[in-house]
Amino acid sequence: MASIKPRISVEYAENATIVTFTDERILEEKDLQALQESIVSVIEQTERINLILDFRNVQFLSSAVLGLLIRISKKVYEREGQLKLCGIIPKIYKIFKITRLTKIFDIYQDIESAVESLSTAD
Repeated sequence: MASIKPRISVEYAENATIVTFTDERILEEKDLQALQESIVSVIEQTERINLILDFRNVQFLSSAVLGLLIRISKKVYEREGQLKLCGIIPKIYKIFKITRLTKIFDIYQDIESAVESLSTAD
């Protein structure tokens, strides 16, 4: 049986790497594992990566995704990079707020505002 990799798209802006989740649901453990592998390989391609994770397509995610985000964050900061999240719908944002992850992650409305925050942070 072929393994089903979650779909992400990767774009390279002037000063950022933008990873957009294209799946509406990120729930299964196998999906999380594949996502981690995909995103970590993107991170490892660039020293001092400015990574933006775009959640605009995501309607449902498991709590395990929050752990994945913390692991991704650690990888980015080990490489002296910056991590920004954007496009999180209100019901998922509420989970970030309840778990106090809004204090750990920089969360923006859209890609444009996330990119702008990078240029002022340099």
